Amino acid sequence: MQSTHQTSLALPRPFSSRSSWRAYAQLIRLPNVFTAMADIALGWLCSVAAGTPAGRWPSFLLLMASSMCLYSAGMIWNDFFDVEQDQRERPFRPIPSGRISRRAAGCWGALGLLLGVACAWQAGIRAGTTGPLVIALVLVAAILFYDGWLKRTMLGPVAMGGCRFLNVWLGLSVADNLFPVGVRVYLALVVGLYIVGVTWFARTEARASNQSSLMSAAGIMLAALILALAVPITLESAHSSVLFPYLLVGLGFFIGIPILAAVHRPMPSLVQRAVKRSILGLVILDAVLATALAGAAGLAILLLLLPALYLGRWIYST
Repeated sequence: MQSTHQTSLALPRPFSSRSSWRAYAQLIRLPNVFTAMADIALGWLCSVAAGTPAGRWPSFLLLMASSMCLYSAGMIWNDFFDVEQDQRERPFRPIPSGRISRRAAGCWGALGLLLGVACAWQAGIRAGTTGPLVIALVLVAAILFYDGWLKRTMLGPVAMGGCRFLNVWLGLSVADNLFPVGVRVYLALVVGLYIVGVTWFARTEARASNQSSLMSAAGIMLAALILALAVPITLESAHSSVLFPYLLVGLGFFIGIPILAAVHRPMPSLVQRAVKRSILGLVILDAVLATALAGAAGLAILLLLLPALYLGRWIYST
């Protein structure tokens, strides 16, 4: 696609005639950015419950910024590499529609990755650990491998789940001395496995989907929720809320109803509706998992649903 901007080393201006803030919000799937923030909030609340000094909140804010930048950049690179497919299946998206040039998207995507790594580095400096920087660098590699290559293979859903696994681990990275490796792995695995199922479910959302494939993807999401039941027993010092199992069952119904409808009639509109609900369900999953280790305070993560739902009225999330 021919660029709409003159060749220049400077970053393109987002307020040009062919590019608007709304176009960029659509490019990064702005409502979904709050799901990345929820992963970090999960790690922070669990860390505080385990004894992390409250004075480390600047590190938490930097990790939140890092996650937002890395997620946004990942969405940009997703469309950057998918431009030919989107021209056929989703011509309304910012790059194929011409509202944002591919070159501009690449510039902002690179900047997002750099800012994400820089914020993680600063979070680690403040907390006295190199963990955030290392995890952020691995996450950058995972994002680029997924968007540029693995997404088109059978390993695509696993690779995306791996990105979410790393994002949850990033939220725990300034308190790694308080959590045994097994606890961190298990907590991140639940979220990562859930996203494997969501990604698999969404692979053919733009066209008629295979019913058996949708059932398999739904089974993976169900397996993640079943694994989540054991989270409270992974840490002896956990402050689990009595609401935890009931909230988990409620989440199952929240995502399960549209999923069953899509499996019964695998048409694009129903599959996309189920995918959107499942993505928002990630915020709820993070909140529920937080109640398993940090008590009722974990429900504060649900506040992130408010901007996600509000913005989702104008900006697509799939």
